[in-house]
Amino acid sequence: MSFADPAVNDSHRAALRSIARVVEEKAAPTPPAEALERIVGQLGRGPSLVLTGAGVSTDSGIPDYRGPRGSLSRHRPMTYQEFRHDPAASQRYWARSFVGWRQMYVAEPNRTHFALVELERAGLLRGLVTQNVDGLHRAAGSGNLLHLHGDLDTVMCLDCGRREDRAIFDERLEAANPGYLASISLDPAMVNPDGDVTLPQEAVDRFNMVGCVRCGSRRLKPDVVYFGEPVPQHRKQDAARMLDGAASLLVVGSSLAVMSGYRFVLDAQRQGKAVSVINGGPGRADHRVDVLWRTPVAPAFDALLDALSL
Repeated sequence: MSFADPAVNDSHRAALRSIARVVEEKAAPTPPAEALERIVGQLGRGPSLVLTGAGVSTDSGIPDYRGPRGSLSRHRPMTYQEFRHDPAASQRYWARSFVGWRQMYVAEPNRTHFALVELERAGLLRGLVTQNVDGLHRAAGSGNLLHLHGDLDTVMCLDCGRREDRAIFDERLEAANPGYLASISLDPAMVNPDGDVTLPQEAVDRFNMVGCVRCGSRRLKPDVVYFGEPVPQHRKQDAARMLDGAASLLVVGSSLAVMSGYRFVLDAQRQGKAVSVINGGPGRADHRVDVLWRTPVAPAFDALLDALSL
């Protein structure tokens, strides 16, 4: 795909490189019993900041990107440049999202989400920054919570900036597409982390998109940070303050493949703070961290709560 503006082309190519980044094993994991003991000790030395990724939500039925059954094996996410400059790509996304969003909407927090709430209530966490856009940490009850990449509950107009509740927007889409959902056979396992699902082109073509209620523009996107789009400055500042106030960093369920997550590790280490990772697969920062617990996240948090008598 090519855009008229060379700067847009450059940003799009950079986004595609980020999507395609392969994260490979490059560090020896910490032995499990030692990892558990050291993370318990880390939490005991002062409240930690937790950074979570898609691996936290897989037990809620939402796939990750880069895991063995991750969505990147079958699907390339939309880039910000496509939302802004390619009406056909935007049409394709919204047709797919109209179907797939329902599976995200009914997903419920799993035991890892609730375990993080317990740790926060026990005073062991300074706060939680999530790269996920599914809203499940909020639903579980996390208090000091920052959605680094936004969430799917809001739709924004790229022309006038108006924001609209996703549920209300969905009602408008349903009114414009009577019978559409009933005509689609959906495998819930095929829903992607950004809330869309693969559809045949004929289904995309017959989907009717609606416009912004203020300006009529159809250049609408979920109010989330997509590949090729910078994290808003105010969120970066809020995240930096949360890290500054924490004694250490605990990364959970993230490969840290994108810079917005990887930067937390770099900043924590510059501040002389311990960094631990709990993740089921390889990560970009594995060779840098103090503790690398290679494990599915849910049993790890069961063990942590037991070790902490919570």
